[in-house]
Amino acid sequence: MPLADGLAALLYPFAEVVVHDLASQTIVHLANNLSRRTLGDDTALDDLEFDDDEGVIGPYEKRNWDGGRMRAISVLIRDDLGHPIGVLCVNVAISAFEQARATLELFTRGLPVAPQPERLFRDDWQDKVITFLHAWLEARHLALGTLTREQKHDLVLALEASGAFGGRNAVPYVAKVLDLGRGTIFKYLKAAREGAARTRRP
Repeated sequence: MPLADGLAALLYPFAEVVVHDLASQTIVHLANNLSRRTLGDDTALDDLEFDDDEGVIGPYEKRNWDGGRMRAISVLIRDDLGHPIGVLCVNVAISAFEQARATLELFTRGLPVAPQPERLFRDDWQDKVITFLHAWLEARHLALGTLTREQKHDLVLALEASGAFGGRNAVPYVAKVLDLGRGTIFKYLKAAREGAARTRRP
């Protein structure tokens, strides 16, 4: 029963936890009652037969009294000899999550989206930096938040090669996005430009 209360508290308000007594075939504990059952109600488990090594049944789906979908799992409670004496059932109402998902899908789908108007973004160097940056990450299956210092160095050089640092205040902007010091980026750029200059010399 304390386990039932603990699970119901952890998953509140979306989970109901019910303890069934197999000897009396009644519900003996209800935590966060969502099903509108009461203590002493019939468990309707008298026809079930359990395997000797069975411990967990589910997850499976069921309907609540209001028709809402629930995802449930049942855990057998055994005595010291291994005989089933009870069942602890966790019933999670997933209809609220389905409604949230439907709302998010509706919002993210929205109206048909057109390509960025070129006349608005022609001189938007920040947009160009971000577009290049995420294309570079996607091509290498990397995430911005997990880049190593070496990978950030390579990305700065790739941005330099793309002409991303031609915009005013581009270095401070990229430094903020990559969580690098401006001095570090200037050092990377200086080394890259000096190397390129040496390469161009006859």
